[in-house]
Amino acid sequence: MDTGKELLFFFSALGSFNGIILGVYFFFFTKKKYLTNYFLGALLFALSIRIGKSVFVYFHPELPKMYLQFGLTACFFIGPFLYYFIKSAVQEVQIMPKSWKFILAFWGTLIVAVGILYPYEVYPKLWGVYFIRIIYCQWFVYIAFAGFELRGVLKKILSRKEKTTPAEMWFGMLFLGNFLLFLFYFLSILGAPGATYISGAVVFSFILYLGISILLYRKKTDDLFLLNGKTSNKKIESADAIMWSEKLENAMFEKSLYKNPNLTLQDLSQEINISSHQLSQFLNTNLGKNFTSYVNEFRINEACKIITSSDKLTLEAVGYDVGFNSKSTFFAAFKKHKGTTPLNYQLQALQS
Repeated sequence: MDTGKELLFFFSALGSFNGIILGVYFFFFTKKKYLTNYFLGALLFALSIRIGKSVFVYFHPELPKMYLQFGLTACFFIGPFLYYFIKSAVQEVQIMPKSWKFILAFWGTLIVAVGILYPYEVYPKLWGVYFIRIIYCQWFVYIAFAGFELRGVLKKILSRKEKTTPAEMWFGMLFLGNFLLFLFYFLSILGAPGATYISGAVVFSFILYLGISILLYRKKTDDLFLLNGKTSNKKIESADAIMWSEKLENAMFEKSLYKNPNLTLQDLSQEINISSHQLSQFLNTNLGKNFTSYVNEFRINEACKIITSSDKLTLEAVGYDVGFNSKSTFFAAFKKHKGTTPLNYQLQALQS
């Protein structure tokens, strides 16, 4: 390789290597263990493997086909990890729902089974023509889902009418980076002029180093993972606070919005006609709780009423009935708010 190619190889490969290191950091070594951290670590790990494959195959096309299969297998997880990374931040999810685990396990089982039954070495045309299109189609669908989840933030960034928070710019940058990476790879598959696999690796390295520079520059990075976290330490004016509190209670009690397992901060803010950032600030500074805790209080209180008034439903059914999307999430939230398990609460209620 000439000097230009050597520099290109070094820059691209170093980006892949640093992506793995950063992914391990987010997964294991961050001080505060947000669910978003884990998904970001997994996303970086999957991206780095995909990029690493592209770099080495581009400069060494004689490598065994198993490297191509390994890279495409990692690519199959990029979309889901991106989607759940953004969804967990937007909806302030701290405990992974059972449905998410099932979907990720399904994709993992599917791609591993396909890889065993139809290895790239034996079926290169199947992978190079059909499977790769299916994988990229799945990636694009998840990018679209992620964009829909982040639509409020993206609209705010593009309109420039409202001041964006560091977290919003961080998530917007990560989403845009993934979209550009997909676009470069997709164009290279279509054979577009100037679009090669290595161009995707260069884009990834640039975005990765931009992200690293942001993390190194900021003294406090926890707020980058709290998309709907505290936007200000100043409490909402008393008149507005009383009005918003009444609207929230009406929305919860009269419409039972908390029973919707997919209720988001954006949904609730639209219900009372304020921005999601104003609602998040009100919940954090005036009520001293985040969106998830606020909604779960209504769910737990309703669950307690059902448990003490009827024994016809199982505890798991009670959890689903009041808006939780999994048994584990219900039990964890119940113990957090009541200091005991639903079963112990039920036994105490029967004895009294």
